[in-house]
Amino acid sequence: MAVVVLLSTMSFTIDRHYCGDILIDTAIFQQAKTCGMEKQESTPTSDCSITKSDCCSDEQITFEGQNELKISFDTITFEQQLFISSFIYSYIDLFKELNKNVITHRDYAPPLIVRNIYQLDEVYII
Repeated sequence: MAVVVLLSTMSFTIDRHYCGDILIDTAIFQQAKTCGMEKQESTPTSDCSITKSDCCSDEQITFEGQNELKISFDTITFEQQLFISSFIYSYIDLFKELNKNVITHRDYAPPLIVRNIYQLDEVYII
């Protein structure tokens, strides 16, 4: 139960680095390693300014955990009340103790042994 509570309240981020369409690195709880092909910042010159598009992209997937664990039972709908009452009514007899031990084979006698059947079925290798 503690593991379920821990996993439902924990938030984490998955970081991915793509170079073009190829996945280079995936990291959980930290920054993904890059491929070294990121766009370099260059100082534009007055004569020539050529810009290249960056082929790399980063993607972050964040899983938010649950902040509140207390569930409010103040507003239970009629359908929920109907379900709870029918569940309790149908299963209340399952947990009652038996007053006496029930022996199902009390009135039946064991069969009479005519032959030793286990000796008839044995195979002896000589």
